[in-house]
Amino acid sequence: MKKTTLLAIATIPAFTFSGLWHQNAQACVEHHAPEKTAAKKPAVKTIAKAPVKATVKASAKKVETKKAEVPAVLNFKMKSLAEKDVDLSKYSGKVVMIVNVASKCGMTPQYQGLQDLHKKYSGQGLAILGFPANDFGSQEPGSNDEIADFCKKNYGVEFDMFSKIAVKGEAKAPLYKYLTSAQTNPEHAGEIGWNFEKFLVGRDGKIVARFAPTVAPTAEEVTKAIEAELSKK
Repeated sequence: MKKTTLLAIATIPAFTFSGLWHQNAQACVEHHAPEKTAAKKPAVKTIAKAPVKATVKASAKKVETKKAEVPAVLNFKMKSLAEKDVDLSKYSGKVVMIVNVASKCGMTPQYQGLQDLHKKYSGQGLAILGFPANDFGSQEPGSNDEIADFCKKNYGVEFDMFSKIAVKGEAKAPLYKYLTSAQTNPEHAGEIGWNFEKFLVGRDGKIVARFAPTVAPTAEEVTKAIEAELSKK
């Protein structure tokens, strides 16, 4: 009986054992093989980076555009009476009157006219910028604090006033170099003659008029020019 059993096993074809072994081995390899997820990683990285780059480029373009829109005449930084930095670009899009002022001049009462203009037109887009200067007859000898106190007490000045500067000579402020130079302001160039000369800048940043110290801020020619520029949106 034992001989018969051994003989029967011996007669099983060899290829049957070989096939079974191959199938078992293949199943084992597939069972222990790692999942193929590497293909998904590049897609995730690409999706995450693309929006960031696009946002950075878009922001850079906005900054460049904003800088390019600042008119040259307002591309200056000045000091307020309180000695704080003021970027004149903040007045872009407004009608701006730039005037050199003094506290002990025969024309000092023009402060009242300037304040009247401020009250009447500031809500429509007029900005008056006062720049004290001691260049004519030493008629602005005071400190910034003294100037601020004088303007408030005597004329109730509410328009923007700036730190004392020079409007002529070697120490002339860059803003006034621009206003008086034939290269930068060919239509209204020339040295400042006295206190209370007035430059009018339109909404588009162009210098449209210049009024002599003897012309009152509320004179018809001044108000008409202001109203004409304010009407331009």
